[in-house]
Amino acid sequence: MNLSDHITINRPLAECVCQRLTEEINELGFTEADIPHYPRYDDADFVLIKDPYAGADNLACYWYDELKKQRIGRLQFNSDGTFYAEYDVVKPHPTKTRRFVEGVTAWGKAEQIKSEAKLLEMPE
Repeated sequence: MNLSDHITINRPLAECVCQRLTEEINELGFTEADIPHYPRYDDADFVLIKDPYAGADNLACYWYDELKKQRIGRLQFNSDGTFYAEYDVVKPHPTKTRRFVEGVTAWGKAEQIKSEAKLLEMPE
């Protein structure tokens, strides 16, 4: 399979993962005005990465800031059917003043997507 095939095959799950990451951000209390960009599958840069154990190709999707200088997110589909995604938020929590939101993550398989926010304690 080539890169284009991997992008097409993974699209349905990828769009669900992007939606879950977006929901996780919104559930924290952020508004669309607070977040300059959300993870969208079609906005990613795609590359195939060789799985060192299985020898198969894994699809990796990377999101970058507007200037394409800093990576702000990643979604990788593994040859065993699992995936892992992370997306940077890097903002103070909108309602909990002592918390900082580093980002959101999602992981699992098509039939079971789990997600959570990565929160840090604000220094005093």
